[in-house]
Amino acid sequence: MQRRAFLQGAGAATVAFGAGVGTAQAKPDHKWKMVTTWPKNFPGLGTGANKLAELIGQMSGGRIEVKVYGARELVPAFEVFDAVSRGTAEMGHGSAYYWKGKSEAAQFFSSVPFGLTGQEMNGWLYYGGGMELWQELYAGFGLVPAAAGNTGVQMGGWFNKEINSVDDLKGLKMRIPGLGGEVLRRAGGTPVNLPGGELFTSLQSGAIDATEWVGPYNDLAFGLYKAAKYYYYPGWHEPGTTLEAMVNKEVFDALPDDLQAIVLNACKVVNQDMLAEYTARNPTALQTLLDEHEVELRKYPDDVLVKLREIANEVVAEIAEKDAFSRKTYASYQKFLTNSKEWSAISDLAYLKARDQLSG
Repeated sequence: MQRRAFLQGAGAATVAFGAGVGTAQAKPDHKWKMVTTWPKNFPGLGTGANKLAELIGQMSGGRIEVKVYGARELVPAFEVFDAVSRGTAEMGHGSAYYWKGKSEAAQFFSSVPFGLTGQEMNGWLYYGGGMELWQELYAGFGLVPAAAGNTGVQMGGWFNKEINSVDDLKGLKMRIPGLGGEVLRRAGGTPVNLPGGELFTSLQSGAIDATEWVGPYNDLAFGLYKAAKYYYYPGWHEPGTTLEAMVNKEVFDALPDDLQAIVLNACKVVNQDMLAEYTARNPTALQTLLDEHEVELRKYPDDVLVKLREIANEVVAEIAEKDAFSRKTYASYQKFLTNSKEWSAISDLAYLKARDQLSG
């Protein structure tokens, strides 16, 4: 399927995913390596990185050539940030919550438990001051960040036992990164941070008791239904996870203005495209899991969600007090979230309730 994206200004013309470009391809002026936190060619996440590399090449008329490396092909998944920062690779693709060891504030640019949805995240980043804060933070590490994908609301995870109360979370060893992991820890569980490529074997072997990954589209591709019985929702920990592209700042600053604009706008195109893809792919994948693989779909009990939300609010507020930049980022994020809640209540939420009620 041909998908066209238009970029005005900066000398760029019409481009298309996977359709070739009518203009002749120039000899590359810049050959980049893109390292990622995802398995090579993994649906949605890995292919999103591939699309970004392809689009940059097309939009630049071949002046920038980007070669994509999956996790561990060039560097391990969780060394992407450092690899791009020090110039081992010119570009990276991942999600900012992996870098909380660099700065606690980085997690706000990925996903916050019970926080902004994917659509709201884009609003905050592009029109609410979020991107300016993200750029300020990453500049200190010699990086230029950009939103480059979003999964939408994720699933709650895969479990081999039922979660009927908060007590069932105690002692649970679960793969769950970022702020969600800290919430689980305070609820009595043990969070484990593993790259995607290690999830299936860790769950199957019993090294972990449960795992979250993304949602039906990706979870089906990983075959997680073979290693766990219960599939819980909603994804309270990741309501709209932003994926990131990062470029080494020295490399980016050396580009002419038109190529800088092309790189950043290619990220914007891929950011929107990925959210659309997950919106389209998840429903079909969920039906496959339920109908063909007889997965047991379960909703987290309301009292469990209430408790997790209480803990999440405490965790996020504490992070805001870590340093001046975290306080500034938290204030911006919370202001946007507060405004979004009121609008979402009378727009998306009210409409979805009305649609369900009217459809019987």
